[in-house]
Order: sequence, then structure tokens, then C-alpha cells
Amino acid sequence: MSKKILILAGDGIGPEIVAEAVKVLAALQQRHGLKIELEHALVGGAAYDAFGSPLPQQTMQLARAADAILLGAVGGTKWESLDIALRPEKGLLGLRAGLQLFANLRPAILYPQLASASTLRPEVVAGLDIMIIRELTGDIYFGQPRGVRRLDNGERQGFNTMVYAESEIERIARVAFETALKRNRRVCSVDKANVLEATELWREVVTRVGKDYPQVQLSHMYVDNAAMQLVRAPKQFDVMVTGNMFGDILSDCAAMLTGSIGMLPSAALDVHGKGMYEPIHGSAPDIAGKGVANPLATILSVAMLLRYSLHNEVLALRVEQAVQRVLDQGLRTPDIYAEGCRKVGTREIGDAVVAALSV
Repeated sequence: MSKKILILAGDGIGPEIVAEAVKVLAALQQRHGLKIELEHALVGGAAYDAFGSPLPQQTMQLARAADAILLGAVGGTKWESLDIALRPEKGLLGLRAGLQLFANLRPAILYPQLASASTLRPEVVAGLDIMIIRELTGDIYFGQPRGVRRLDNGERQGFNTMVYAESEIERIARVAFETALKRNRRVCSVDKANVLEATELWREVVTRVGKDYPQVQLSHMYVDNAAMQLVRAPKQFDVMVTGNMFGDILSDCAAMLTGSIGMLPSAALDVHGKGMYEPIHGSAPDIAGKGVANPLATILSVAMLLRYSLHNEVLALRVEQAVQRVLDQGLRTPDIYAEGCRKVGTREIGDAVVAALSV
């Protein structure tokens, strides 16, 4: 039986990088028997331009019916003047909340071919392999009350609420511990328990859940120290688990350890393994349409889609190995270019991955 995959290209470089990922899916379909049906819809700024909403009802309906979703990127300067409720990012947040995609898996892996692309010394980052697990549907991004109000003295004040329920913390903690069991059995929980009550509860609940996993070593770290440690000695981490806002920041920090944010995929999963898959970078409107964007993070997101939602480890590995072969060939988009390599564009590196799938 075919699986339905919804393609949401989004804004900026989104259509360009998603097009290369779709070519990979088509190759798997034609050459390796992958049974899928692709549907397409609009989200973000493109959806606002067409329908007046960053998340049209028809897009949400297709997303609910799909087995998995592949997303490019949303946002851009074009829409920054809109009311916050209509901005492209609200489409992304609406998908996460509406589909209850609470578990965000963000691997930070340094491919050996890209060791020189990292801004850190090779001995610091060589062999880097971290899984950052970010809670995705709670915290300050969704907490109420929120808004901008006017004080008695006439001054305006912006306010947001950081809030977590025990059940939200427990379910993301279990994802982290289960993930660690398949890796090196170490979990570092990141919080700010010394000053934030919400994360004091976070630490308490994660500690309690950890008792159900005696095989896994649990440690705790304040978020400011975690940011410093990611730069100082990143290989000390195996699985990191944290809240929505801290995870957003730390995963982008970890991305640069790998040489380029253009190399990192992500998965956002619900309790049943249905997921939305996307590169962790943004829409990069400054390079949109120039054919220079790196599609490898989106292609690697396809590998995560195959692994976590379609449960096809064989094809997931095939995609990841194809990316490795392309890097071995010395092909590089501008963001990961190094002397001695061949600089190529979005389409050329996508074609190379498709060709490498046959090896």
C-alpha cells in the first residue's frame, strides 16, 4: 500500500531545495520500489500570498491525511510587516501544534569530508555525532498569556509565558531515553533550573523518568553552560534533551560545529511516528533563485522520513550513503566549499545524489 507524502516547498530557497529532495524520492520510487504518492500544498508566505493565511485549511487537511510531510522553509523579509498572526512562521507553528508533533529530533553530525568547513579545530569536532531532542509544542512559543500591552504610564510591554506540564516533560524525556538506548546511552538534560520554575519542574520530571532507564547515564546542565560546552568540547554529548526555546538555539549552535547549517536535517514526530521533516536552516531569501542553496539537509531529511515514518531503514541508509559518496567526489555548494573541491549549484549536487543512489 502506498504511503502519502505531503510536499510543502514553502518560501525563499524552499522550492529549490525541495525539488532536489523530490528527485531523490522519485528515484527511490522508480529504481527501488518505494511505494509513495506525493501531494503538494502551500504553507507560509506563499500560502499567505495565495489565500491570505500562512496555513490554509486545505493544507492542514492534507497534512492530517498524509503519512509524512516534507517541508522546505518558511518566512522572509517580504512578510515581516504583517501582523504576527499572519506571518509565515505561524504556518509552521500551526502545523506542529495541530499535528501534535511534540518531539523534534535534530542530529548534528560532522561528515569527515567536511572537517575543514567547521570553524572549530578538527580535533575538537572530528567524529561529532550528537542527537538534540527538542520539545516542540510547548514552552514560551505556545504559552499563554502572551502579547503586547500598555502599562498605566503609557509604556508598551511585551510578554510571553514559559509553561510546561509534567506530562509534556515526561513524554519528551522518554523519547530522549529511548533514543539513547540505541546510541551511547547518555542523556544530558538542559534547563535553567536555578532561575526558572518551569525548568526546575523539567529537571525534577526528567530525573524521575530517568529512574526507569538505569542503563542510561543522565546528567543535567544549565543552558548557558551547555552552549559554552558545545563550542568547547562538543563530543562529550550523546543525546541532549531540552525545551522548545533552548532547543531552537542550541541546535543552531550545534549546526555550525558541522561546517554548515545547510547539512542538518530534522524530524518532528507525534506519538505514533508520523512526522514532518525539514532542514533546520531558514528560507535564506538573499540567495533564493540563484541556484546556490545547499539541498543536502533536505535530502537527508528524506532519509529521516524513510527511517522514522516509513520504517525503511534500508533506503534511509542508501540516501545517507549517496550523500557521503557525493561529498567523497569533492562536490560542494558554496556554503561548504573548500579549496581543492569543485563548487557546484543546487541542481548539480542534487543530480549527483540521485546518480549515487544507483551505486
